[in-house]
Amino acid sequence: MNNKVHDYIVIGAGTSGCVIARRLSENPNTNVLLLEAGNTDHKPAFRNSDLRSFFGTWNTDADWQYLTEEETYLGGRRIPITQGKVLGGGSSVNGMIHVRGSKYDYDNWNYLGNEFWSYKEVLPYFLKMEDYAGGASEYHGVGGPVHVVDHTDLTSAAKAFLAAVVELGYKPPPTDFNGPDMVNGAGVYQFAHTPDGKRCSAAVAYLLPATNRPNLTVTPQAQVTHLLLEGKRVVGVEYLQEGTLHQVIAEGEVILSAGAFASPQLLMLSGIGPAEHLRLHDIAVVVDLPGVGQNLQDHTLLRMGFECQEPQPPPSVITEVGFFTHSRSGMENTAPDLQFLFSSFLFSDEAEGGVFIGGTHLLCCPTLLRPQSQGSVTLRSNNPLDLAVVRTNYMQCDIDVQVLVKGVEIVRELMNTKAMSKIGPRELTPGSAIKTEPELRDYIRANCFTEWHPTSTCKMGRDRLSVVDPQLRVYGVEGLRVADASIMPAIVSGNTNAPCLMIGEKASDIIIHG
Repeated sequence: MNNKVHDYIVIGAGTSGCVIARRLSENPNTNVLLLEAGNTDHKPAFRNSDLRSFFGTWNTDADWQYLTEEETYLGGRRIPITQGKVLGGGSSVNGMIHVRGSKYDYDNWNYLGNEFWSYKEVLPYFLKMEDYAGGASEYHGVGGPVHVVDHTDLTSAAKAFLAAVVELGYKPPPTDFNGPDMVNGAGVYQFAHTPDGKRCSAAVAYLLPATNRPNLTVTPQAQVTHLLLEGKRVVGVEYLQEGTLHQVIAEGEVILSAGAFASPQLLMLSGIGPAEHLRLHDIAVVVDLPGVGQNLQDHTLLRMGFECQEPQPPPSVITEVGFFTHSRSGMENTAPDLQFLFSSFLFSDEAEGGVFIGGTHLLCCPTLLRPQSQGSVTLRSNNPLDLAVVRTNYMQCDIDVQVLVKGVEIVRELMNTKAMSKIGPRELTPGSAIKTEPELRDYIRANCFTEWHPTSTCKMGRDRLSVVDPQLRVYGVEGLRVADASIMPAIVSGNTNAPCLMIGEKASDIIIHG
């Protein structure tokens, strides 16, 4: 063991962790250690932006390979949830979609007792991170680390889909999903791509430019096993690297950015969590925090497959076009609860990682954005090398099923428009034989899938299940903050990588300026 001393130790080089390590190390007098359980991101699969590279990272050593427990409300199915185990974390293995979520999401966070997290107060951090190819405006920044582009190379199927959305009465393109109003308008998705068209992960955007800083140490293949405490103050961490245990000390703070599964697990392994659960695993209770690992939320989608009469070239992105809307009336001044993703490829039935890219296959995914079902993350054992137990409870609440039923109905309406008739789509899944609402409900429970967006297991707030305060400090201990997707009080209405970048930027500002 060694006892090297640092000002700050950041656990996890995922999206938020990369941001925090970069920002804290901008002060040359501040010594920062960034620990990552996975390896470096130097392989082409983590830098390229093509679909084959993206799918090729699943079920590899760059994926934690989490598998849920048998899901009660999905007929006992177990769902694999890819989580990045590599520098850049999820941003190195995701679809690169850059969506912030609705302004109402953040105003709701503020309402839940989290001052300074309203949309007005987080927007500057979205602007700070961004280098938008479309130029600066009230809603977009330039000169930031993350290069963001609008998808422009549309297939004929994507163009037909946009026209179909308008035909159904939604606003015509261009709708900026990161602009003032993301709802009920057809638009192209924005992506985190470098100027030369490659993946702009958090590792590329934030760590790569800081590689030569003498005050920033990035240590891959270092899996943190415990937080080191003196009384109720976190003073360092223990990590395992190549079979050897190491200890490092933080004179300032430890920032936990290991993600929605690993962050609560590490807290519990260190004695911070639900007392009864900790005792069950022979872990001494330091702080009884019942909310650690609770409130798990994730987006779920349904893959609706089609075959068209007009062959399509392989798409350059995972989803070309889409829109956001509400599943029922009377929700106009709230965040959307449905997202639609459309592209010209299709997952195969044979294997989760198998895809048909190009040709006559199309994919349209209605996605549940605001689930009322909640799951949990608990310990499998007190062995830090055992993955946590993940129960999502997808479709526990019937309203979640109802939203996806509405999503299927909207997709079918789109495919029957005059605009889409030009390419002649034929529904493959669920298929025309499944028509009634009871049949659709059964199909959804048997086939819905994760969008790989787990959040909220160390939620920020003021109630009894809150784990961190609005300054991201863990209740009941000193010297420890959490900053990643786990702190979201409620999941955002859109893809989660951009919000995790924002969390990293805001957390850094809080730590530096108080």
